Amino acid sequence: MNFLIIGHVVHKVRNGSWYAYGPYVREMNLWIAQVDRVTLLVPVDKGLQPDPIDLAYEHSSIHVVEVPAFNTLGLKQILNTVFKLPILWSTTWKEMKKADHIHLRCPGNMGLLGAMVQIFFPKKIKTAKYAGNWDRSAHKPFSYRIQQYLLSHPVLSKNMKVLVYGEWEDETKNVFPFFTASYSNKDILPFFLRAIAPSLPVNLIFAGTLSSGKQPILSVETAHQLIKKGYKVSLDFYGEGPERSRIEEYISQNGLTKEVTLHGNVPAEVLKLAYQKAHFLIFISESEGWPKVVAEAMFWGCVPLTSAVSCVPQMLGRGERGDLVQSSPKQVGDLIETYLNQPEQYHQKSRKAMEWSNQFTLERFQEEIKSLLIEG
Repeated sequence: MNFLIIGHVVHKVRNGSWYAYGPYVREMNLWIAQVDRVTLLVPVDKGLQPDPIDLAYEHSSIHVVEVPAFNTLGLKQILNTVFKLPILWSTTWKEMKKADHIHLRCPGNMGLLGAMVQIFFPKKIKTAKYAGNWDRSAHKPFSYRIQQYLLSHPVLSKNMKVLVYGEWEDETKNVFPFFTASYSNKDILPFFLRAIAPSLPVNLIFAGTLSSGKQPILSVETAHQLIKKGYKVSLDFYGEGPERSRIEEYISQNGLTKEVTLHGNVPAEVLKLAYQKAHFLIFISESEGWPKVVAEAMFWGCVPLTSAVSCVPQMLGRGERGDLVQSSPKQVGDLIETYLNQPEQYHQKSRKAMEWSNQFTLERFQEEIKSLLIEG
């Protein structure tokens, strides 16, 4: 089987191996383990070296077809995209024609292009992973709505299985609830109680891109609220992004250098250990699909305090396995203070979070993928 992957994630090469964003490649390695040949239709930057968070593809037969990066965020970018469109379209058409299975990664620019070109290949077997917020009532870019419309339309996307995060009412027959995974069955540990009390240190964590949309500044503001009340708080940031300088400035201005640490991008094993010692994940993002960091934190019993976007309320059991919060450091700080004084309630949610997330392992994910590829 020639398995064609069309996506927008920038790829890098080192010593003959292809690298990309680690969580993405970890998932794709499970897909491609089932096929004979892999074709990647992706943007490439050969001048970039892999980041510590990046991973290499694990397959003996990978063929990379490079496409130019493009976007439609402004007039100049739109005109540039129009200029590139003929080669983008023809390259995508050519690779789809040769493929046995077409796999689209959406939402994204290449995903949009793929969603349009695949219309002309109604007999090809296709899957699409929509990694964003599928909730049709949520605000999202127009290009995302176009992708949702094309992918979910039974006539325009024949032989297509669209995998989305969460369960949504009144969806078309080719839209299927799905999930993603980070850990193996062998990673599962017995539930363990974290010591928590007003007089004990409380460990907070933020993991993810330090971008304005994920609002990491709210995490440090929450920590500051608790520190000013006299609690022993530590906050660890894992990830990189444009908001780092703003966080560093806040730390410096408020004398938090001993309590708050920015670790940058780290290997998955380092982050795993960080989850295991943290009491709370503070992740108040404005838009998500299936936020991996929330599921990962829950896997280790770290209670998530997060925003009610996409399928997150479903992940948290509407508050049984964590808490849905607003973009308010005071609200989040008061909630943590409540848990410090009610350790039994904290331990109950920690246990439920761990039990729920432990269901979604790499082995289960791989079995689900196998069924998709076998059934076509």
